Amino acid sequence: MLSVLRVHLPSDIPIVGCELLPYVLLRHPDNTVSSEDVCESSPIEGHILRYKWYRIQSDKKVTICSIHPSEQATLQCLGCVKAKIPITKSYHCSPKCFSDAWQHHRVLHERAASAVNENGNEEEEIFGRFTNATAGVNNTTLSALQAATPLHPIALKNGGETWFEVGYAKTYTPTADDIGHVLKFECVVIDLETKTPIGNPNTILTARVIPAPTPSPRRLISISNLDGSGNLDLDGRFSSMGSFTVLSYNILSDSCATSDLYSYCPSWALSWPYRRQNLLREIVGYQADIVCLQEVQDDHFEEFFAPELDKHGYQALYKRKTAEVINGSILTIDGCATFFRRDRFSHVKKYEVEFNKAAQSLTDALVPIAQKKTALNRLVKDNVALIVVLEAKFSNHGVDTLGKRQLVCVANTHVNVHQDLKDVKLWQVHTLLKGLEKIAASANIPMLVCGDFSSVPGSAPHALLAIGKVDPLHPDLAVDPLGILRPASKLTHALPLVSAYSSFARIGVGLGYDQQKRRVDPATNEPLFTNCTRDFIGTLDYIFYSADSLTTLIHYRQAMVIKWNFGVTNK
Repeated sequence: MLSVLRVHLPSDIPIVGCELLPYVLLRHPDNTVSSEDVCESSPIEGHILRYKWYRIQSDKKVTICSIHPSEQATLQCLGCVKAKIPITKSYHCSPKCFSDAWQHHRVLHERAASAVNENGNEEEEIFGRFTNATAGVNNTTLSALQAATPLHPIALKNGGETWFEVGYAKTYTPTADDIGHVLKFECVVIDLETKTPIGNPNTILTARVIPAPTPSPRRLISISNLDGSGNLDLDGRFSSMGSFTVLSYNILSDSCATSDLYSYCPSWALSWPYRRQNLLREIVGYQADIVCLQEVQDDHFEEFFAPELDKHGYQALYKRKTAEVINGSILTIDGCATFFRRDRFSHVKKYEVEFNKAAQSLTDALVPIAQKKTALNRLVKDNVALIVVLEAKFSNHGVDTLGKRQLVCVANTHVNVHQDLKDVKLWQVHTLLKGLEKIAASANIPMLVCGDFSSVPGSAPHALLAIGKVDPLHPDLAVDPLGILRPASKLTHALPLVSAYSSFARIGVGLGYDQQKRRVDPATNEPLFTNCTRDFIGTLDYIFYSADSLTTLIHYRQAMVIKWNFGVTNK
């Protein structure tokens, strides 16, 4: 007989707007075990599964801090109440919480004031007294809050609790009405003929539902090298060219977003349903014409990113790594995904680089048979690169490019090799660049090289990308047990690549220059960090471009606007 063995949720703390998908383990009549759904359209021996979700409302009213969702609120911002800002945003767990959050919290007030009042009188009345971080706070305990309106009329009484049925599917997405309340999931086997339950239902209780934290406002820094006409190039040339934007982003694979690696993050913040909605909001918010993502799990690409970004006009291409990794009891694999706006570009050609295949060819040619296994163990790391040639659907109207196809080659990679294998990391970058050289030479196509190179500024891989060669005395070359980096003179390439981050330093003037200068390493002109965790703060992610045919106009951290400047060569 069909039976339920186990039910659990990926995260105990539900978040408003984040879908809850329980894991239900079943035993089939033939004693096989699976987690597949058994619905009315495909019953097993006349049995199906029935699901229900309940919201449990107790007599004790609970409110949740908008900044620390796992904490109960004790303060309320009166300015939010008067400005009719969503009530959940007004709660704080302590005066220090409100004080620390004031810099970002006041933005809500400013937006509400500008939207509500045109003459400024009400704005002054509501917000004028917020001159310090603790003004305007109600320090009484929040105990007389209005109860949430039930979504369904059916309710069950159980002592001092009321259970409202809020869902009848396997999944459930909490709403604002659920904030502060516990949810209950119920799963039971049903006899399809009699419509009666078989055995006791399997249930699981969540923690109290919390509101989705408000993202901190982005402090984007605009760097511009344009004059008032908008047509001045870096070298003083005037032209009328098109422009496009590029975003490179390592989104952190769900298989890597574990509490073991990120113990300082709450489990709900690491859960994929929560992270994916934030990632999508940010990616779409940049409105980039080309998007290069790394660490994209193949199932997330197929089920989430490709269909969601398709709604926003993007076509998707994907290259998965060459080996799966174990994640608990599930095999997962990630890779690189490149998206481009269909109204701006069309797909011309796709190249897939598998460094494992390159390693096989290298060992076949250079390594003695007796050492081949050892060499492959060192070189084979399953990393890949996705190279896409795109054609612009817009025209730059330049005289030199009249009637010519406007192509651009976009490389997207993640070189996530262990720091102890610096020779392998450098070899992968060199292999990728040599491949791009061949593409550039065949059609004179400008290059964009995007990705997470797991290499800090000044390292050998960064030097090879940024200046086209590696100093033979570079310390990274000291470790080369297979001799794959010798002679050091071969570690060159002819692509005129320039880092988008450092390009503004060549300008020296312009909007935002002084502000951005304080945020870069003066030795390399790269930002102080693109990766910030408890154990590491530094720059690992880059966008490089062909400086002879593309020109940066503006860049915002990882997002970059590039001026299309075809037909111009270095003098």
